[in-house]
Amino acid sequence: MHSRLRLSPARRLAYSEVASRFSAFDMGRVIAVANQKGGVGKTTTAINLAASLAAAEVPALLVDCDPQSNSTSGLGFSRNADRPNTYDLIMGAVAAADALQPTAVETLWAIPAHKNLIGANIELVATEGREYRLRDAIAPIRDRFQFIVLDCPPALDLLTLNALVAADSVLIPMQAEYFALEGVSELLDTMERIRQSLNPGLEIEGVVLTMFDERTNLAQQVAGELRNFFGEKLCGATIPRNVRLAEAPSHGKPALLYDVRSKGAESYIRLAKELMDHAARRCEPEPEPSPEPVPRPEPADIQPTRVTTVELQVEPSEPAAVAAEHGSSN
Repeated sequence: MHSRLRLSPARRLAYSEVASRFSAFDMGRVIAVANQKGGVGKTTTAINLAASLAAAEVPALLVDCDPQSNSTSGLGFSRNADRPNTYDLIMGAVAAADALQPTAVETLWAIPAHKNLIGANIELVATEGREYRLRDAIAPIRDRFQFIVLDCPPALDLLTLNALVAADSVLIPMQAEYFALEGVSELLDTMERIRQSLNPGLEIEGVVLTMFDERTNLAQQVAGELRNFFGEKLCGATIPRNVRLAEAPSHGKPALLYDVRSKGAESYIRLAKELMDHAARRCEPEPEPSPEPVPRPEPADIQPTRVTTVELQVEPSEPAAVAAEHGSSN
């Protein structure tokens, strides 16, 4: 295992403003990195997002939910069946705390996967509550991490369903291509069905453009359509095509360990800052609404008070002496 990384003070300055706001909140937020279309950079995004969050000294966990185990090898782990892995976690053979593995990045932990995980799609079919296995398994350790990133397989199978049920939100990496738009529409339809029956709180964390080449007209057109449809959910950070980013997994390192100055590493640092900023704003208490001021009448609306004078006609009464005299005469 590599020696664990702590960024230099100069590098940590990039995080300082957001991290200072964020550190006051214990988030435990679970983000599933999902897209049923393959080759869009899900695993690259999961590895480098989790590493970038951890580099900001935010406790983070990466859970590899893909039987291909690319996140596992991308962090420098061998594919060892004897080591506790996601298959054991979902099948209930091991507790989440016992499956945690330290990585080369300070405050980043991982739960690796193994090819045996593909069997879970078959073995869980007849199991009661099969959609909640991953959610229930990671529940005891949620308070230990501020972010838990789930790397999903490129299919809408039972493993992806478990990840979406366990997640608070979904980060959707996609290329700026036409076929990618079709894949996102199907994922959004699946998310809506899950919200209706299994996870009502599931929301879109964001859509991030990967392998983005801003010089092409197609990329600009697709980005414009996504911006019109998703609005603020389209992440401001985009991930460019970058050789160093592509080379890093072969060395078993996140991009910020392989070449922290590369455009790919800097892009994921910006993405991490953006998601941290969203999380901090989400947890800030909403200001209490101020009481509505009582409207004061304008001078023109003030009517002068009318005073009505009533004249009373009172007949004078006779003096008592005269009345007595009249009485005696009568």
